[in-house]
Amino acid sequence: MADRSTEAWYPTAAYLYVLHLDGPALAWEYLRRHPDYRRDWLRRRRQQEATHAWGLRLLEDPALDARDAHPAWFPNHDGVLQLYPDADPPPEAHIFEFWRIPGHKHLIHDGKRLMLTARWSGCCVRFALAPGLVDGMAYLYAVRACATPFTSYRTITAELDKLAVAEGTVPAAATCSRPTPAALLELHTLQALDATLAGASLRETAVGLFGAEAVAAGWYTDGGLRSRMRRLIRRGQMLMRGGYRRLAQLE
Repeated sequence: MADRSTEAWYPTAAYLYVLHLDGPALAWEYLRRHPDYRRDWLRRRRQQEATHAWGLRLLEDPALDARDAHPAWFPNHDGVLQLYPDADPPPEAHIFEFWRIPGHKHLIHDGKRLMLTARWSGCCVRFALAPGLVDGMAYLYAVRACATPFTSYRTITAELDKLAVAEGTVPAAATCSRPTPAALLELHTLQALDATLAGASLRETAVGLFGAEAVAAGWYTDGGLRSRMRRLIRRGQMLMRGGYRRLAQLE
């Protein structure tokens, strides 16, 4: 068995950031690993039909992980806060104040409007800013008409709650509870997927994820570690080859 310990996928510590990603950010992690997407990026195929085929408005650099990438999904998921100018504001109307939005902010233009992402410890909120909205202007939140408006409203309310909790002051760090099983599953899936894309065998991948002792003890047990590794790799390939759309709420 080859020594894989020096390869990029091997140290689990390199994947710890995955534990704090939400659905759209996780979707990017799977999409950016797709070989065909990476080829499209190298060829800079920016035609609208090519980008929309991936569920994006613009191609994003696959070398950037979810901490630095800001993919503009198409269409927007319900959690994006859409802000529009209020044409008839009451005297006590709230005004848009860009610099009071908490966290590290990133702006891109998707061809139609500005997309703003604000990240702070443990949270990420996304905005779509309509043309004409400027700092100091009264604004409205928009909810897209649909068959289940209350579901959309609850999603937006959850995003607004993140902003309310921050109250303009964002801590430099936050104490978090132990990772959930769902978060650990994504970490292991991405690490196993990277190992497979790098040409590692099933057993080599298991050693990287769980250690040589665990593999020696449970590799030949029916329904044990070997089966677990197969499920992780199948899951990773499924999410990379289209399943990411569910995470990004594109379907």
